[in-house]
Amino acid sequence: MTREKARQLAEELVGRMTPEEKASQLRFDAPAIERLGVPAYNWWNEALHGLARGGTATSFPQAIGLAAMFDDELLERIADAISTETRAKYNALSAEGDRDIYHGLTMWSPNVNIFRDPRWGRGQETYGEDPYLTARLGKAFVRGLQGKGETLKTAACAKHFAVHSGPEALRHSFNAVASPKDMEETYLPAFQALVREAGVEAVMGAYNRTNGEPCCASDALMRKLRGDWGFEGHFVSDCWALQDFHENHKITSTPAESVTMALKAGCDLNCGCTYQHVMDAYELGMISEEEITRAAVRLFTTRYLLGIMGDEGSEYDAIPYTAVECEGHLALAHEAALRSCVLLKNDGLLPLDPDTCGVLGVIGPNANSRVSLIGNYHGTASRYTTVLEGIQDLTAGRSRVLYSEGCALDADRVEHLAQADDRLAEAAAVAKASDTVILVLGLDETLEGEEGDTGNSYFSGDKADLLLPECQRRLLERVLAVGKPTVIVLMAGSAIDLSEAEPRANAILLSWYPGAGGGRAVAELLFGKASPSGKLPVTFYRSEALPEMPDFTDYTMNNRTYRYYHGTPLYPFGYGLSYGDCLVTQVTADGKQAFVTARNEGTRETEEVIELYLRDEESPLAPPNPILCGFRRIRLAAGEEKRFCVGIDPSAFTVVTEAGERIPGSGSWTLYAGFGGPDPRSGELTGHPACSVPISGSQDPV
Repeated sequence: MTREKARQLAEELVGRMTPEEKASQLRFDAPAIERLGVPAYNWWNEALHGLARGGTATSFPQAIGLAAMFDDELLERIADAISTETRAKYNALSAEGDRDIYHGLTMWSPNVNIFRDPRWGRGQETYGEDPYLTARLGKAFVRGLQGKGETLKTAACAKHFAVHSGPEALRHSFNAVASPKDMEETYLPAFQALVREAGVEAVMGAYNRTNGEPCCASDALMRKLRGDWGFEGHFVSDCWALQDFHENHKITSTPAESVTMALKAGCDLNCGCTYQHVMDAYELGMISEEEITRAAVRLFTTRYLLGIMGDEGSEYDAIPYTAVECEGHLALAHEAALRSCVLLKNDGLLPLDPDTCGVLGVIGPNANSRVSLIGNYHGTASRYTTVLEGIQDLTAGRSRVLYSEGCALDADRVEHLAQADDRLAEAAAVAKASDTVILVLGLDETLEGEEGDTGNSYFSGDKADLLLPECQRRLLERVLAVGKPTVIVLMAGSAIDLSEAEPRANAILLSWYPGAGGGRAVAELLFGKASPSGKLPVTFYRSEALPEMPDFTDYTMNNRTYRYYHGTPLYPFGYGLSYGDCLVTQVTADGKQAFVTARNEGTRETEEVIELYLRDEESPLAPPNPILCGFRRIRLAAGEEKRFCVGIDPSAFTVVTEAGERIPGSGSWTLYAGFGGPDPRSGELTGHPACSVPISGSQDPV
């Protein structure tokens, strides 16, 4: 169904409603209108890395891990699987009369905010710190969710518009001040791409104010969205964000005033309770029926596009419930977990051989934790495989596995009646009795995530620093002091300072939050069933970098993210090792694409990611460091050399003025190609600096 046809049907239906009926449909929990045959519909559903909070579903790696795959094709397949399970649930549950929250077809995903500060608890929900990577992956996710059929398979939502990345504790009253240049260069490109290039059906406003205006009623943001970008879908508030207008931002005095401000600005749907006062504002003459009608028409246009109004149905109505957590989707989740893990260090200890590695000591609070597998905004799997279980399964009958929890996740003891550090002695004993130690550390959603409020069932928020919890640092020191060959598996959704471990551990594998079955993938990577191939979508800083950065509440980009950072990171953006030894030997370019010759000098076949970066050599408006402008996942056999074509993002040839105008760059650029960034630290860690080629002349910017 075309949007024009869907809008026509919506206008006809809404035209038959009373003002009260129209107003009732602007709430996320829209009631039925029986006299018109309109069923109840709950707009709130989540699909960040699998169908969330609605019962059993396939559990994929957390979004930050999906970003580490640097693989938009696989991400689109994952989103397609999520939308298939969403339709399967909707078909089955609505037939049972269940139209509750988390059972609809409007998915409030993806989160395309920029992970600008490593302390932000919700950074794990994003695709990292780079606007180009975020936009490219976000578009793929939207395409997968919305499908290619005559109707929308599900409706995706770009959130949180805009300039939202903490602090969580202040979000209900905070004013994020961003310059026109930073807006155009960093904070808005992904949203623009999802609207213009992927046709995202919905956009969600953020809690905070941006440059003085609340994001859910910002004239400046709405002009960009519906004016400059031509957005035709519906706009939804974040949950209870409109209530913040009068309770926290203090820019209105009453709910009716907040309703008026939001509705007039173009906020069609309210997640929360403020739009229960729409009729109050209407009866006071603060809003018109036409303004209520406009929002209702936009919302019913989406419902018609989904094929869930009237008798026409959709091509997705026949998807059976058996699609949920089916074999193919579980295999896809496993493939994603394998590609998302990032090998940060390996002195040759990995991969382990289960026949020769001897006794294995698996230690750490995340080793046997289900919570550390799933991140936040997660669904419920029918089966979980922790890292310990994955190792036990893979080595069964071949190696002895000893286990110690080692310490609590962030408390000084595991048992309340015990003395502090009540598992350290056991951990040391296990390490001493082992030939090889696998130390599994990190965080989970209780330590980093979304600030708890009435819409969330947990409380965590931002990190205070980049360090592991103190109890885990004591465990790390105690185990490393034993002196056995040690692999650290880090489970986290953000940058962690591993400076103490870096020189002493033999290998470090970052697994992020790898999904419910992620322990199996981690084990297969540790034992060489597959080669790690993930790349960091964020910079891993040392803790001393934090005082060098702008304050957490300062949204300037100076000295933030790999594009602007002046220092030397612990692990750079784009970095990640494999079990091969791949390098780029030559690169040429014609301005629109690069031709990259790559060779695997190692003894194992591996997947890798070719990364392209561009530096404007003359423009003072360009970021100080080369910027990501292309990538492609490849596979190379041992000893194989091959030539690949990789597209170059046209916008990389532009720069942004202080006034926020995007203009052509200087005409003198350097293009870099490698299996990491062109920075000195990447060259030091990989042993292979990126290749480069000059590009000059005029380009056609987008």
